[in-house]
Amino acid sequence: MLRTVNRVLAALAGLVLLLLGGTVLATGLGAPMPSWWVWDGRDDVLLSDADRARWRDEPWFWPVVIAALAVLVLLALWWLVAQTRRGRLAEVLVDSGDGEGALLRGRALEDVLAREADVLDGVEQVGVRLTGRRSAPHAGVRMLLAPHAEPAVALRLLTADSLAQARTSAGLAQLPAEVRMRAVRHRARRVS
Repeated sequence: MLRTVNRVLAALAGLVLLLLGGTVLATGLGAPMPSWWVWDGRDDVLLSDADRARWRDEPWFWPVVIAALAVLVLLALWWLVAQTRRGRLAEVLVDSGDGEGALLRGRALEDVLAREADVLDGVEQVGVRLTGRRSAPHAGVRMLLAPHAEPAVALRLLTADSLAQARTSAGLAQLPAEVRMRAVRHRARRVS
C-alpha cells in the first residue's frame, strides 16, 4: 500500500507543479489568460496587498488555516514514519521452552522456507518474505510453477509441509501466509 501511496502522491505533486509552472511560464510570455485566472499579465503578483488583507478580520480564517496546516504536517509525519519502517522482519521470537525465548534471523527462516518449497513437485522458483511482528510473523510466498504443475497440489504441499514445519520448529501458534502463484511461460504443445 505504501508503494501505491508514494506513486499517487508523486504523480499528483508532479502534475500540480507542471500545470502551475506551465501557466506561470505562459503568463510571463504574454499568453492570453481567462478572466477568472489568478494572474493577468507579466507584471501581476500572486497575492496583492488587498488579497492578503481581505481575510484578516474574519474570525474563522486563522483557525481554518492553522487546522489545515496541522493536518498537512500530520500527514507528512505519517508519510515520513512510513518510509523508515522496514518491510522485512529482521528477527523472529522463538519459544525455547525455558521462558526466555530465542531470536532467529528472519532471513534464515525465509531461506529455509524457500529451500523446502523449492523441492516440491512442479515448483520452479520460490521467494519468501516475512513481515509483521517478531512474535507473530506473516509469510508472503511467491511461487513460479512449472507447466505441468497443479496449483492446488502445490499449495497443499506448501501448507502441509513447508509452512507447517516452519511453524512448529519456530514454536509459533500460527504462521499465516499469502501465496501468489505464477506459471512459467511456455509454448503450447502440438498434438499430431
